[in-house]
Amino acid sequence: MKSVHVIGAGVEGQEGFSGRALELIKQAGVLMGGERQLELFPDFGGEKVAIGNNLGEVVERLKKSDRRVVILASGDPLFFGIGRYLLRNLPDEDFEFVPNVSSVQYAFAKIKVPWDDAVSVSAHGRGLKGAVDRIVANDKVAVLTDERNTPAAIAAELLERGRSGYAAWLCENLGGDDERIVETDVKGLLEIAAAPLNVLILIKEYEAAGEGYVPALGIPDDEFATIKKLITKEEVRAVSLAKLRLCHDMTLWDVGAGSGSVSIEADHLLPNGRIFAVERNEQCLEHIKGNLNKFNARHVTLVEGEAPACLETLPDPDRVFIGGSGGNLYDILQAVDARLPADGRVVLNAVTLDTLTAANEFFDNAGYQVEVATVNIARTRPLTDYKMFEAFNPVFVVTAVKE
Repeated sequence: MKSVHVIGAGVEGQEGFSGRALELIKQAGVLMGGERQLELFPDFGGEKVAIGNNLGEVVERLKKSDRRVVILASGDPLFFGIGRYLLRNLPDEDFEFVPNVSSVQYAFAKIKVPWDDAVSVSAHGRGLKGAVDRIVANDKVAVLTDERNTPAAIAAELLERGRSGYAAWLCENLGGDDERIVETDVKGLLEIAAAPLNVLILIKEYEAAGEGYVPALGIPDDEFATIKKLITKEEVRAVSLAKLRLCHDMTLWDVGAGSGSVSIEADHLLPNGRIFAVERNEQCLEHIKGNLNKFNARHVTLVEGEAPACLETLPDPDRVFIGGSGGNLYDILQAVDARLPADGRVVLNAVTLDTLTAANEFFDNAGYQVEVATVNIARTRPLTDYKMFEAFNPVFVVTAVKE
């Protein structure tokens, strides 16, 4: 296989190519690309090959080719483009990439907004919920949508999560005669039937809820909506989060999330991470949804279901917090052990000796390093004539590190 030039086509047609890109195309024996890109060169004298959905065929053809090949791609071939697939399947020394202006870059230029601090998200492959997870974690986002995860579908999911505080620009058919840019908001996107070729830009203007909240460990218990007693007390919460030793890009499972207090406090400790709050109790689920909106939790995904069955579809965890097991402790620990990497940590809160004993027995048999800390809390009673202490039941904080 001779060297392959992968050239990005801009949004302005053939005049958007550099002189060098046009010369490489002129010298090529084979020109590959999408139908729209190939139409830009009606007078090309060599062989034209339209690239369909089967990129495997492209790779096989490149392996056998002894002619100079140019592949036309949209914008920057290494920005959500064919370049990633080619580099995964063929040696990188076989390629030269000639980028052009990407659709995202062009869209920001059209709305006259700097984009060096923007995050780009592709809904294709990631799915609607995964795309919106990324959107709510950032203040300025460019979204490449698809026929299923449309701007309206993305807006509906944002509204479902109470995240309406974004200005929106729907940029359609960029560079074409029918180019259209609509400035609106999240609710307005619901009313627009978007063209298939579009870039959606979302810029946060305000928080829909939780204004004034400053992330800090030890949020007072009464700030959370919760079923009485189904909350990890703030002091225990702080100790448990310390024992988890969270790093910025980890994945955390919060099993038996209750009010979601642990997930919410972990949220700002994992600025590039992912948190999955697992809960089965319907009343708790409503409280968690309200708390996530109140505190603007950006990286928390609510998982409705009973563990361990609902854990199967989640990405592997780096850390696991278990606040409740619903009587399925052994099965949950088995599922966690099968997915947790070496040096992964499990922190479990036990309020009964039965749970403590069962957890210790499992971790000992599985070869974990185990530490147990007992947290005894006594708080002064407010609004009383005398400073009396009110004691809470002790909590056993079990920390287990996988060898």
